[in-house]
Amino acid sequence: MTEKDTYKTIAEPSPESLYKEKGSKFLGYAFPVTDEEEIKEHLERLKKQHHNARHWCYAWQLGKNYDSYRANDDGEPSNSAGMPIYGQIQSFELTNILVVVVRYFGGTKLGVSGLVQAYKTAAQLALESAKIVEHTIDKYLKITFEYPEMNTVMRIIKEEDLHIVHQNMHLSCEIVLAVRKKEFERIFEIFQSLFKINVKKVENPSGD
Repeated sequence: MTEKDTYKTIAEPSPESLYKEKGSKFLGYAFPVTDEEEIKEHLERLKKQHHNARHWCYAWQLGKNYDSYRANDDGEPSNSAGMPIYGQIQSFELTNILVVVVRYFGGTKLGVSGLVQAYKTAAQLALESAKIVEHTIDKYLKITFEYPEMNTVMRIIKEEDLHIVHQNMHLSCEIVLAVRKKEFERIFEIFQSLFKINVKKVENPSGD
């Protein structure tokens, strides 16, 4: 099985979506996020915006490798809200995302199955209206060389369509490249095989 080296998220916050069921209104929102602090800020803002609502249920997933998630029912019966929302995040195969469904109670109880359907649908509508984008998971390498090797290095960068994230051209040359994960070892070996060029793996785009 090929190791996954892409992930999907949304490009920008989704428009507000609305789902109605037996008088209750379910407003769906999706936000691109990268950490729990951003998630907290979005939730606080929505709670101020909809201070008369009954519930602010949500789910999120973080990490390029879909590392962590959480689902919150916010007072609704257990697993009737947060998990149906999270199920839609999974269905759309998204990460670095927060989906919130705000409920205004309409006076009629929906029962657990009705709530599951309502929260699932509101989350689905929010995600359907969002712009989904796919990114590659990159790793970084730093190459150091003298000016006479510049043409060779730049030719490889152009041929392999590599992305330069940082370069430093002083007494000697230093370039940090972002390389798609599944191509990384092959590209590393190309540079490693070249005489007079030093290459090493680095953890982040700054070359550290």
